[in-house]
Amino acid sequence: MENKEWEPVWRRIAGTIAECLNEGFNHVKRILVTGAAGQIGSELIVALRQRYGSGNVIACGHRTVPNSEILDSGPFESFDVRDSSAVTAVVVQYDVDTIYHLAGILSATGETRPQRAWDININGLCNVLEAARQHGCAVFFPSSIASFGLSTPQDNTPQETIQRPQSIYGITKVAGELLCDYYHHRFGVDSRGLRFPGLISHETPPGGGTTDYAVEIFYAALTEKKYTCFLRKGTRLDMMYMPDAIRAAIAVMEANPGRLSIRNAFNVTAMSFAPEDLCAEIQKSIPDFIMDYKVDPVRQAIADSWPNNMDDSVAREQWGWQPEYDLPSMTRDMLDKLSRKLKA
Repeated sequence: MENKEWEPVWRRIAGTIAECLNEGFNHVKRILVTGAAGQIGSELIVALRQRYGSGNVIACGHRTVPNSEILDSGPFESFDVRDSSAVTAVVVQYDVDTIYHLAGILSATGETRPQRAWDININGLCNVLEAARQHGCAVFFPSSIASFGLSTPQDNTPQETIQRPQSIYGITKVAGELLCDYYHHRFGVDSRGLRFPGLISHETPPGGGTTDYAVEIFYAALTEKKYTCFLRKGTRLDMMYMPDAIRAAIAVMEANPGRLSIRNAFNVTAMSFAPEDLCAEIQKSIPDFIMDYKVDPVRQAIADSWPNNMDDSVAREQWGWQPEYDLPSMTRDMLDKLSRKLKA
């Protein structure tokens, strides 16, 4: 048998070992992750299976099938989060106690079909929260810098501030934060969340977000040595490398609940930069790389309504948040990982 045919077997063995270790030191969680094929889900599932055991992390998707690593290393279920009975059935079947609800429509895609974005982002979350209420599950909900708006302070954006977003995606994020708050205070659901900045990953391609340029640019730099940016020069936004985002999502769910003063969503960030800053950093490794601009009015308007940088001091104080990657270290790692991936 070729080595590649043994890989799923070894993954399951490794997961079983991790599961046994967890039984000795921690409560073994039974975790459901929706949006398994998405930017966050595809990497979070791998990290959770390494931490809690492959059989204890159930990946869930709908129209998009996740990669073979996820399918081969643990359970996978296909259902639509808008189907409340399907959500509850999987929670019961696997005796789930924690749900990472990542299924949703992103910002730029949401503007093309706003009714669908509301349907999936809000009705899907309502179904997850109801299942959690009925069966005693904790819930993680990813909010975003999109939950802010033009009236929000753009520099050092506070944890508690005005939230008047102009995009349907941002509106669903504010509504989602409030729903999670409501289910916690009204029904005692252990709901927690993060306001993620733009996320940068070498694992999954861009998926319809306003900050996608910060991923696309790396592919273009390595393959064409040229990139046309859809945001204008000087558009400064909060960003985070995916390994930090994964650590943050796990850390907030493992935090002592007695230390958490809020439940809707913690500000978290790692770096803030404009397109030209990222271009300059890439040019340190690829000197002949060039970038020009062709502004997309829709995505530019969304970006203009988001903060330049958030104040994440509450997350640092209450559960020890601390990023590991800055712009130079993230850029070096992205170029290294993507160059290997593209050659393969």
